[in-house]
Amino acid sequence: MAGPTTAERGERQQESSGPPPARGLRRPRVLVIVILAVLLMLLGAGGAWVLYGSQWLRVDHVSVSGTLVLHPAEVREAAAVPVGAPMVSIDTGAIETRLRRKLRRIDSVDVVRSWPHGIGLKVVERTPVLLVRKGANFVEVDDEGVRFATVSRAPIGVPMLELSLSRAGSGAAVFRRFGTDRLVRGAVRVAGALPAAVARDTRAVRLRSYDEISLELTGGRTVAWGSGENGHAKARALTALMKAAPGARHFDVSVPTAPASSGS
Repeated sequence: MAGPTTAERGERQQESSGPPPARGLRRPRVLVIVILAVLLMLLGAGGAWVLYGSQWLRVDHVSVSGTLVLHPAEVREAAAVPVGAPMVSIDTGAIETRLRRKLRRIDSVDVVRSWPHGIGLKVVERTPVLLVRKGANFVEVDDEGVRFATVSRAPIGVPMLELSLSRAGSGAAVFRRFGTDRLVRGAVRVAGALPAAVARDTRAVRLRSYDEISLELTGGRTVAWGSGENGHAKARALTALMKAAPGARHFDVSVPTAPASSGS
């Protein structure tokens, strides 16, 4: 029987010289993946230890900025930042909520991490636009109508709110319709809309009814403001009126499109 031809021997040699089995290549790849996974686990554990377990990134001081009336020490006390705790574990939102709840004088506060060891409390205090007498003390009211503090001495340059609300006759109907709080909010809007020069000269905001608000200025001057609506238009009208009649003692901007002045 004749042996294989030259062509047949060539085909067998080509078949035997093909690529090696894939099993030998898979083992190094699996080993590399395992090594990388172990390294990632070690890095993660090391990072967690640095952030939570080490002494490198822990709170050791709390700074306060932006205070005008409040003392930084009372802000720090109200914030109750856990000194010594890991920086990453500090709940900044909870601190902001706690400060605004305990110190109503705070309008807003920004709690920031100052790596590697500090927490910063950036405070914005409320500014009073009106004072309400309460016995021998004064309650400060901001431009949102929030009564945020009671003080024993009236701040300079903040007008007093004088309530002359009648609960008889037509005044009773107005009172039932609006209530004290809504009427006071109208006076607050008036105080917040006053031009800076007029605000400095305002001694009192008198509230008799929803649409009967007036101002007492220095030098015996008065302003009939009307309701708390259209505040910006009334402010512009009052500014123009005071420039046109600087010697007048009585101004009326209750209808801002037809302002009037009288007296000298």
